[in-house]
Amino acid sequence: MASRITVKQQGTDEAVVEGGKQQKKKGVANGRNRKALGDIGNLANVGEVEVKPNRPITRSFGALLLANAQAEAAAAADKNKKNKKQVSANVAGPPPVSNAVAVTKRVVHKRCQKKVAVKPKPKKAIDKEAIPDEEIQKEKKREGDDNSKKTHAFTSVLTARSKAACGITNKPKEQIIDIDAGDVDNELAAVEYIDDLYRFYKLFENENRPHDYIDSQPEIKERSRAILVNWLIDVNTKFYLSLETLYLTINIIDRFLSVKSIPSCRELQLVGISAMLMASKYEEIWPPQVEDFVCLTTYTHEQILVMEKTILGNLEWTLTVPTSLVFLIRFIKATVPDQELENMAHFLSELGLVHYATVMYCPSMVAASAVFAARCTLNKIPLWNETLELHTGYSLEQLMECARLLVSFHSMVGNEELKVVYRKYSDPQKGAVAMLPPAKNLLPEGFVPQ
Repeated sequence: MASRITVKQQGTDEAVVEGGKQQKKKGVANGRNRKALGDIGNLANVGEVEVKPNRPITRSFGALLLANAQAEAAAAADKNKKNKKQVSANVAGPPPVSNAVAVTKRVVHKRCQKKVAVKPKPKKAIDKEAIPDEEIQKEKKREGDDNSKKTHAFTSVLTARSKAACGITNKPKEQIIDIDAGDVDNELAAVEYIDDLYRFYKLFENENRPHDYIDSQPEIKERSRAILVNWLIDVNTKFYLSLETLYLTINIIDRFLSVKSIPSCRELQLVGISAMLMASKYEEIWPPQVEDFVCLTTYTHEQILVMEKTILGNLEWTLTVPTSLVFLIRFIKATVPDQELENMAHFLSELGLVHYATVMYCPSMVAASAVFAARCTLNKIPLWNETLELHTGYSLEQLMECARLLVSFHSMVGNEELKVVYRKYSDPQKGAVAMLPPAKNLLPEGFVPQ
């Protein structure tokens, strides 16, 4: 068995002697101050192998150093083909154990130098998912790729055209106008209660609404009623009575004829003149006297008073009712009109009074339809808005049928014999709105004025 070689270790106070015994010079005995050996492969910035104190080179440790040296020498031999002879000599005869430490020093020194050498920084792999879309678009533009730009442009154009074709737009929501803001200081406007009042009118209008009565009246036809209303409008104008009196007069006539049959058409004029007398007493400050109405007809004073009493009894003295004028005034205010639009709405509404066909509609719908038809006739844009829908309670689709009916009356007003309303609103003081052409876009297809 070969004798063990004693190796002096740097920076220690111990030596390994032959026979495996340790002799203490200045350190602590029995290896109590031993430290763990560091990983030789991880040493950096050192020129020599730093041997930890209190670590003797045993047989196994020497064999490990030798194996590491041989592995590093074999790797170096593959890279350096010029030193084939020297490499073959080293592989053929392994160095003695005494030379293991020196070989290890040279190998570790080379490894450290390799680690210390500054290598060029590798290009980082670009994670496209982590890069924002904006950066990717910029990079594509630098490379001259404009395909994405063209795709975005065509997509936006097609999307806009599709929305326009379907009626879907990104227009801001219309602002609802406060139509009572200017009447806050007006005590007679009753701004605090106006919404509650019209909500009550909407609920109450159907309770005192006339129903279809022409079929139950053997002697009265639609034309007879139209002639009577046409004459009453003329009387109302000559006596300078208010519109409230006119609308209430027509309401009283229709409600009375709904519950009472007239034996002959001769009494129809008596019913009309008595109803106007009652409405004048209810609405006017200085109503006409009975003698004033006697002068217009062939009826006596007593006949008019008897008929007045008969009407009040059948109507149970109910005269406080919301007529279409009550709603018309409010709806005209909601449309923020000019004078021409106001005159046109009144003109169409009074045409509705003359014709019996409007009796089937409730007063609020007739008023809202008159406003809508007036806006269509004068080409007001928009034809209907959220402010009008809020205050009227009707959408554009709900008003279409009644509005077309009123426009059809307008188209026939110049050709028929009942021209009182036409003459009234042909006056320049009324804006001559009756002479304007009707809204043809509301007329039914194939309609021919008679």
